Amino acid sequence: MSKIFVTGGLGAVGSFLVHELRKRGHEVWFCDLCHHYDPNYIRCDISHFRQLESVFQNHTFDYVYNLAAEFSRWNGEDFYENLWMTNVVGMKNILRLQERCGFHLIHTSSSEVYGDYEGVMTEDVMDKYEVRQMNDYAITKWVNEMQIMNSALMHETKSVRVRLFNTYGPGERYSPYRSVICLFAYRALHNIPYTVYLNHHRTSTYILDMTATLANIADNFKPGEVYNIGGTDYHDIKTCSDLILKYVKKDDSIVTYKESEEFTTKDKKVDVSKAIRDLGHNPKVTLVEGIPLTIEWMKREYDID
Repeated sequence: MSKIFVTGGLGAVGSFLVHELRKRGHEVWFCDLCHHYDPNYIRCDISHFRQLESVFQNHTFDYVYNLAAEFSRWNGEDFYENLWMTNVVGMKNILRLQERCGFHLIHTSSSEVYGDYEGVMTEDVMDKYEVRQMNDYAITKWVNEMQIMNSALMHETKSVRVRLFNTYGPGERYSPYRSVICLFAYRALHNIPYTVYLNHHRTSTYILDMTATLANIADNFKPGEVYNIGGTDYHDIKTCSDLILKYVKKDDSIVTYKESEEFTTKDKKVDVSKAIRDLGHNPKVTLVEGIPLTIEWMKREYDID
């Protein structure tokens, strides 16, 4: 079994990944921004080199999963200083320590790197076409990937990049910057108005399907590879809203419908065949199944009858 470090380990995906890796017998340490009770938890902001360096002065890791990031398109506009410091400077700090310590890195990138590309999103799109990222969040995620590729060329570091597609599910706590399913579910439960953009399509991925595949990378690590990790539900945004409203037994009187949202990718249709081949990716939970599971968790989390 391996000794593994997970950055962003208290986040929605990170917390499930820590649990999954431990269930498989790995020794897992993790960090995030607040204090925490777990004996293998280290408070650390990856954008501060001294804090990150102290982790690797005290531990030797086989694998590092980098999930620490400022998330979401509008969060990246409102808090752009945090976005660029965490996502870009934080990534550089990790790479400097990888060059020194030699651990294997698994970095979570985003489907947002595909920007304005209109076709099926295969991993080689970014190698074949000049793609324009649509916002600062997307730009930082592509910068991360370029940083990793440059480090591999200059220092022979060994990394795998994964592009996550619209992860949703239990564990994603509400804020105005979260995924559409989290936003719609929380607001529907609390009768808070929300907006649905009609001409956008997504490929949503249930969080446990996502983390199972992420954990598989430690068992089949192929340096230099990049993988799309997504679900099989290709749908418009209205479908999410309709399923949520139906489950909570409410009409759409709180919904405003608009044609599209500016500076946001319109369609994300993903090819996950490479992850299926190499990582045993097996998205099992459909949107029809996953949305009720998400809402029931949210009702417990926020004490809603």
